[in-house]
Amino acid sequence: MHRNSQLTFSLYTILVPLSFVLLMWVVFWFEIRFNFNFNNFGVQPQTIKGLRGILFSPFIHSDLSHLWHNTLPILILGTALFYFYMSKAIKIMIFGLLITGLITWLIARPSNHIGASGVIYFLSSFLFFKGIWSKHYRLIALSLVVIFIYGSLIWGTLPNAVAENVSWEGHLSGLLTGIFGALIFKGVSLKKEKFIWEKADYNEEEDEFMSHFDESGNFVEKTETEDEDLDIEYHYIENKKDS
Repeated sequence: MHRNSQLTFSLYTILVPLSFVLLMWVVFWFEIRFNFNFNNFGVQPQTIKGLRGILFSPFIHSDLSHLWHNTLPILILGTALFYFYMSKAIKIMIFGLLITGLITWLIARPSNHIGASGVIYFLSSFLFFKGIWSKHYRLIALSLVVIFIYGSLIWGTLPNAVAENVSWEGHLSGLLTGIFGALIFKGVSLKKEKFIWEKADYNEEEDEFMSHFDESGNFVEKTETEDEDLDIEYHYIENKKDS
C-alpha cells in the first residue's frame, strides 16, 4: 500500500497538544488544591500588567466546564496541526498563542480575559484557510472536516451572539491570527503528488494501460490469446538476449 512519506504519525504528533492540555489541567488542579486563583494573570487590555496574560491566559480557566470544553478541541486541532504541518508546527503554535493574545490585549474591552478558546479559534482558522489555499486534496479534506466540526465557532466572534462574560474579542483575535498565519507561513503545505504520466521518466510504450489504445485513441480489447502471444514473444526476446 502506498503511503505518503510527507505524513508520519509519531509520538511527537500528539505529545505537544497533550502537554498543552495537561498544563491546563495542572493549573486548574493547583487552584482547587491550594485554594489559589490565577485569574489576575489573564489578558487585561491596554495595561502593562495585562501583557503577561498573553503567555499565561490560555492555561487559566474559570471552572471545570470551561476547562473541559477547551480540552478536546485543543487535542484534536493541535494533533491535526502537528500531523499535517510537522515541519513548522511549533513555530505556528507559538505564533498563534502570542499574536492572538496581543490582538486581544489591543482590541478587547477592559476586563480579565482567560482561557484557551482564542488558541482554538486560531487553530481552526489556520487549518481551514491554509488547507483551502494550498489546493492539496488532503489539506482541503482537512479544511472540510474542520468547518464541519467547528464551523459554528464563527458565531463566537460576534458580540451579540455570546454571553456577556464570554470573550468574543479573544475568539475574533484567534480567527484573524489564523488567517494571517495561513498567509505568512510558506513552505508548510504538502507537495502535490504527480501521476505516473506526469513524471519525467514516463514512457508511454511501457504503460500497460495505454497499450489498450490504438494511435487514434480507440480502445482495443485484447484477447487472452493475444496476451499469451505477447508473453511468449517477450520471453523469446529475453531468452535470445540471454543467449
